[in-house]
Amino acid sequence: MSTEVAGHELEEKDIKAVRAISEARQKIQTELGKVIVGQSEVIEQALIAILTRSHALLVGVPGLAKTLLVSTLAKTLDLEFKRIQFTPDLMPSDITGTEIIHQSNGNGERQFKFLKGPIFANIILADEVNRTPPKTQAAMLEAMQERKVTSGGVDHSLPDPFFVLATQNPIEQEGTYPLPEAQLDRFMFMIKVDYPSAEEELQILQRVTSPKVEHPKAVLSQKDIIELQDIVRRMPVAPHVFEYARQLVRVTRTNTPEALEICRKWLTWGAGPRGGLNLVMAAKARAMLHGQHYVSCNDIAAVAAPVLRHRIIPNFSAQSEGVTSDGIVQKILEQVPKNEKLR
Repeated sequence: MSTEVAGHELEEKDIKAVRAISEARQKIQTELGKVIVGQSEVIEQALIAILTRSHALLVGVPGLAKTLLVSTLAKTLDLEFKRIQFTPDLMPSDITGTEIIHQSNGNGERQFKFLKGPIFANIILADEVNRTPPKTQAAMLEAMQERKVTSGGVDHSLPDPFFVLATQNPIEQEGTYPLPEAQLDRFMFMIKVDYPSAEEELQILQRVTSPKVEHPKAVLSQKDIIELQDIVRRMPVAPHVFEYARQLVRVTRTNTPEALEICRKWLTWGAGPRGGLNLVMAAKARAMLHGQHYVSCNDIAAVAAPVLRHRIIPNFSAQSEGVTSDGIVQKILEQVPKNEKLR
């Protein structure tokens, strides 16, 4: 038995794996709930990025437990976690690694030996990535894109799976080097972390000040994650879903006939082709996390904000009217019809 859409099919074993990851998602939420209060959307979006072999940018004010969330997620997925604190004096070699002269104990011959940097781990938290100079930012983003580090003409592959979650403080401060739009586009998601609700904040106060400490257990293994990443690639997508993703991206481009009036009014420029690719891939992973063996337009719409909010640039008119990129994405979703077909 298989499910077929637009000439692609998902085998029965893959359908069973989809159901399994949906159940695993609930277990992951339960294990994370031992340490983290709330943040269900943030957790889901981080999982989507991992399952699509992508990276994410986490934006939120200090003190919202971003580091704790990422390190706890690594434990539930049985992945090696490392945190890199970005500072103005951080050099590229401090991240990627460096070569040293090593003397052999046998014959005393000296040779270069590569010492791996902290980027050689499964999950990397790049903390305050906008506090380091552009040269170091570029080295980090190059390693993210190529999934390898080159030193002395030799390539050193990064571990698999490999996922970078970078944090960026939204508060404008001195001594920061904001990521250019071209580099922001390398991240699949810009994930926003908001303040907890009143009820959640009360739970945080009670839990953190309690003497009882709970430890999350691993739910998935590295092998499981790699297999699930392959299944995400094979998730079928119907033509009308591809068309919906294409329209969401093209209506943001102010110099095209398809552009919406609100985009011409409020945007400097819109999303590029990578925005559409990420919409489809993220929707595939979201569908799988929710136990679906196909992708719907609703999945595309659900991931539109984190995929597009850093790829559309509001102009001065939008800023003066208090219109944000999130507000523009919401209006785009209201004006572009889904054309959802019955299955």
